[in-house]
Amino acid sequence: MSENEEVIDVKASETNVNESVQAEEETDKPETEPSNSTTNTDTDADPEVSPVNTAVSEDHDWDKISDDIPEDIHPAQKEEQEQEKEETPSGPTALQIVSIGTETDEYAFTFHKEALEDIMNKVPSDLKVCVVSVVGAFRTGKSFLLSWFLRYLSHLEQLDESSENEDKNWFDEIDSLGNNGFHWRGGAERNTTGIWMWSKPFILPRNARTGEKVALLLVDTQGMFDHETTMGLTAAIFGLSTLLSSYQIYNVDKRIQEDNLQQLALFSEYGRMALQSDQDRDALQKNDSEEDFELTVATKPKPFQKIEFLVRDWQNFEDDEDLDACEVEMKEYLEKVIAERQAADLKDTREQITSCFEELSCFLITHPGFAVTKKKYEGDTSVVDPTFKAFMDRYCQKVFGNLVAKSIHGRELSAAELSAYIQNYAKMFASGAYFPEAATMLEATANANNSNATIMTVKRYKEKLDEIVGPRVSNYMDPNELEEFHQKMYQECISSFESIANFGSARAIQEAKNEVIKSIEESYDLYSKLNQSRNPLFGLETYIIPLTVGFVSAVLRWITDFTCSSWSQTCAVGSEVLSHIYQVVFFFLVIIAFTKSQQIRESATKMKKAFDVMNDDGGKKKKD
Repeated sequence: MSENEEVIDVKASETNVNESVQAEEETDKPETEPSNSTTNTDTDADPEVSPVNTAVSEDHDWDKISDDIPEDIHPAQKEEQEQEKEETPSGPTALQIVSIGTETDEYAFTFHKEALEDIMNKVPSDLKVCVVSVVGAFRTGKSFLLSWFLRYLSHLEQLDESSENEDKNWFDEIDSLGNNGFHWRGGAERNTTGIWMWSKPFILPRNARTGEKVALLLVDTQGMFDHETTMGLTAAIFGLSTLLSSYQIYNVDKRIQEDNLQQLALFSEYGRMALQSDQDRDALQKNDSEEDFELTVATKPKPFQKIEFLVRDWQNFEDDEDLDACEVEMKEYLEKVIAERQAADLKDTREQITSCFEELSCFLITHPGFAVTKKKYEGDTSVVDPTFKAFMDRYCQKVFGNLVAKSIHGRELSAAELSAYIQNYAKMFASGAYFPEAATMLEATANANNSNATIMTVKRYKEKLDEIVGPRVSNYMDPNELEEFHQKMYQECISSFESIANFGSARAIQEAKNEVIKSIEESYDLYSKLNQSRNPLFGLETYIIPLTVGFVSAVLRWITDFTCSSWSQTCAVGSEVLSHIYQVVFFFLVIIAFTKSQQIRESATKMKKAFDVMNDDGGKKKKD
């Protein structure tokens, strides 16, 4: 069949999906051809397989389709591609929250606050946040794994909306992994730098036993050991990812080697130093040192939550069709790997890891099939090994079936609190070319903790005061009752602050506490003035005093005219002065009536209320 006949045949059969062009034709075709052109594959392929979406999405670092794309693109073609990007409907995508390198420092961390806040603002304020991140060596399949995660999570969302196809395996419903998620394509050049977070939080049950919901965030990190990244920068990337994660997946190839453990021990050095600082603070407290000392948490929780080794391309299962038996083998394998060794360096490495993570686990997954490893592979899931799919299904259930919220010092965090911690940690990693000192990390954690405690305490105080004397309240409250309520809330809020701000230097905590006290006192003054403005007797002196002066002047003039003789010059002058006084008062009140008519009506209402208050007080006295 000629090429023209093949095109006519494809047009005549609209139900068939176009396949890729023959290899000799593909080399003659520029990579920058418009995306609406026909994409061809082998003529024997299944016509029901969906074509791979090769559209370029908004995040250029995630959407490099192939390493074969020429670096020098014609300006007209580049402009056309940019226009296609703008026309592409917006949707969930990966956002870069930390980028690496600036014009002045190629190893500097740049924190993108707007991107993080855009994600965190999508999380309901009443939900805790679970962060699942993937770290590992360069080109070991981290983003490929996250693409499967996205498909599984989308499947869970569809189950919530509809009960159809519940009996069908979710991975059987996927024709292609596509290219609209985390980029996973093969190649020799890196296209993921820094730290990226999926823009859409997934709202999922914490586990099958409870209906409580948590917000799940997925994080991808730059591949390590890519011949371009220094060891210090690699450690910084791993360390920052570990600090913000509640469930961290350490992606390794074929087996857990000793260098993997040593790298993990090195990167978790932050946690070990923080624990050591706790022990030093205990010693200072026991010695009753007058110098500034660090407070400790009573339970002394480990700095990081969960680390899981995900071993790719495992080939040593007794029977890879028996998943339950395979999971038993996984546990046995991990126990052998982390078992205590006699050699000092091996022993120290394992003690370092176990002392820094609350939970250590392992999952072994089989090879996805050699078709996946080919560079021309574009995401067709039909060529993926069925055993790999079964293991991926079991692993997704394991990761997302029992979600653990991110916690700091044993307290689970909301999105706003986690955002504050990430911002402090990002500031700590101002330059990734070296390890920050443990005191720096400790200080960053304490500052974020104190900041969250301050915000939450002041917010609680204001919410309570708003209920009784806030802007939406119209009734006047007795000042003594308001003072009593203020003292009660003051004690409760300070106790709440002290229960949260229990980590870091005593001086920093005291400074934060003083800030809380100052904010509460300032808020109380404002609420007192707002309440006083509702006092029926407040502001009446503006009208009562002129009226009193005018009335007294009129009475004195009447007395003067009645008692003095007509020939007395003194009486005549006094009468005239008094007349001028109450005339001035009269015109003053007339001017006020024109300029402050609304206030006069309010004052009249206040006077009525004042008379009612006085009558009530008089009635009470008679009863007493």
